[in-house]
Amino acid sequence: MIETVTRKRIEILTDTALVKRVTDAIDRVEITGWTVTPVLSGKGREGRWREERVMGTDKVLVLTIAAEDKAMRLAEEIAPILTSHGLLFSMWDVQVIRGERF
Repeated sequence: MIETVTRKRIEILTDTALVKRVTDAIDRVEITGWTVTPVLSGKGREGRWREERVMGTDKVLVLTIAAEDKAMRLAEEIAPILTSHGLLFSMWDVQVIRGERF
């Protein structure tokens, strides 16, 4: 039987202009990897939105998986810009194979 370990999956919804800031924070807390995917549209408290390349406010989702201690360090790193820059930060437990990679 394959063994799994628990890690934290983290998703950060952010404007494209902030991707480097977010991925730099991930690197600073020594999380080994991340993925950036485009987001076309959505809806939040302030209503619907769509990608807006002309104004530079198109959004992306930054995904990463990490051990709990690194995930919490990342949350602390990102916390100061969550409200001021309108980021959405979520994390939850996931089961992974080859947990030493995360």
